[in-house]
Amino acid sequence: MKYTHLPKGQGLYDPQFEKDSCGVGFLCDIKGRKSNALIKKSLKVLKRLAHRGAVGSDPKTGDGAGILIQTPHEFFAKVAHKTKISLPKKGEYATGLVFLPTNKEEYAFCKRVFLKVIKEQEQILLGWRRVPVDNSVIGKSAKETEPIIEQIFIARNENTKNQLDFERRLYVIRKQIENTMRASYLKQKSFFYITNISSRTFSYKGLLMPEQVEDFFVDFQDKDIKSAIVLVHSRYSTNTFPTWDLAQPFRFLAHNGEINTLRGNINWMRAREGLLKSPFFEWDIEKLKPILREGLSDSATIDNALELLVLGGRGLAHSMMMLIPAAWENSTLMPEKVRNFFLKYPDRVLYG
Repeated sequence: MKYTHLPKGQGLYDPQFEKDSCGVGFLCDIKGRKSNALIKKSLKVLKRLAHRGAVGSDPKTGDGAGILIQTPHEFFAKVAHKTKISLPKKGEYATGLVFLPTNKEEYAFCKRVFLKVIKEQEQILLGWRRVPVDNSVIGKSAKETEPIIEQIFIARNENTKNQLDFERRLYVIRKQIENTMRASYLKQKSFFYITNISSRTFSYKGLLMPEQVEDFFVDFQDKDIKSAIVLVHSRYSTNTFPTWDLAQPFRFLAHNGEINTLRGNINWMRAREGLLKSPFFEWDIEKLKPILREGLSDSATIDNALELLVLGGRGLAHSMMMLIPAAWENSTLMPEKVRNFFLKYPDRVLYG
């Protein structure tokens, strides 16, 4: 495994042992009422998690922070209209933040790849929006690697059955684009990252300190941005040095902890890739590989595995029990039906 963005091994230092803990916060309206107030409260929670993050010699550069919300349709419809993009109804389009190279030629190359892959998957590229940011609040180190941040809008093809099937199409689109970029000769390859593309959720994140998120993303000044569920995360360099792309939360989870068997888990997943089958992906299954990308943190890695299982047809609880199984072998207190779950599928447990 190559750790290209870390210092080289020397003395007692080995880059594969880069890890520590994080801070997570979750707020929701139990009646499902979306509001701007909940987002404001969540940003306040994020600021209170500042002690869970880290800074280096540059006191204004943290190791990553972010917020995951439900797609704020009314707000996005308004800002998209300003860039002459007309959005379909809620749930019939997807959107997400994309980090892009600052080099003009490489920036244009990335845009062409998006268009090509989206067309291949028979979806519709509606357009791009430059996300307004205020980088005066971030540190020198963060600015040196700051990507261009844009928001993509993709409409669901009328032949795509439902919203969940659309999510699966988006998953294939993202994996294809990631593989293309990874195989490219872009000099600013590290600037490229797709935070999330979904018709259900949206993520604002970056190489930021918790208190910088609200000021960096100018969108948070608008009261029309609303959600009934909010997840916030302040990262503490779990397994990797801080970068723009590894800021949490990720697409399906914010993971507060460590996976000490990370290398073994990655090897198990890689060994099983040849056995992957799913009626939901049909001939697209090869386009999803590799499921896990090298150099990710433990949190990003388990998020990628969880994403595959859920979009592959399993329930969220089922998937999490497979990924992080209980110590069931010698337990005398576990209900029989739970033991039977692990006894029936011992070869499918991926993380332990």
